[in-house]
Amino acid sequence: MSEIKGFLETSFLDWPGRVSAVMFLSGCNFRCPFCHNHSLVLAPDKLNTIDLAYILDRLAKFKKWLGGVCVSGGEPTLSSQLPVVLRKLRREGWAVKLDTNGTRPQVLSELLSEGLLDMVSMDVKAPLDSKKYNSCAGTTVDLGSVKKSISLLKASDIDLEFRMTILPKFHSEKDISEWAEYLLDGECLKSPRLKLQNFNPRSTLDPHLLDDEPFASKTFEELQRLVV
Repeated sequence: MSEIKGFLETSFLDWPGRVSAVMFLSGCNFRCPFCHNHSLVLAPDKLNTIDLAYILDRLAKFKKWLGGVCVSGGEPTLSSQLPVVLRKLRREGWAVKLDTNGTRPQVLSELLSEGLLDMVSMDVKAPLDSKKYNSCAGTTVDLGSVKKSISLLKASDIDLEFRMTILPKFHSEKDISEWAEYLLDGECLKSPRLKLQNFNPRSTLDPHLLDDEPFASKTFEELQRLVV
């Protein structure tokens, strides 16, 4: 069972347009080589577990200043306690954003049906090609589940953001164009609902990537224009 292993009382980055708190659940079914939260994935037992009651108490003190709570990971949908956590946040009057890799569409469907989510950020790793996706995820991925999650979220009435961390070793301009074309699918999804994140080599699951360079600023700006 996933446990809460991290908590930020305030973040200006995790919820577009809002100041939010962030809680991090441990465990993930991916092993993305460029993951920066790898301690939650590989060594959660070495991290202190934070009690939800403590978090709710701290959140109450920031009620006037926060626009919501982001539940991240790891992969939060792996936790059997996720619905319980979200219900408790709801009872305290909090708006909720969920970060997910989209591999558990049934969980997303249940959370949406219960009205527990106000926004979802879904990480899409690469174009929906098995070889590329598996390489970026560090494991074999059921792309059928990923596609179901994309369709489910696009059909919902909540705020939605797709995002992809990109780095030269794994992503080309063609990859990003294909990704954007699939997600847009004739629609007009405006930023920040379609977002690229440039690779940060400061901390990575695969130590061999620590010496890799991200896209140069000018190149990254050009790639961003492909998804607007």
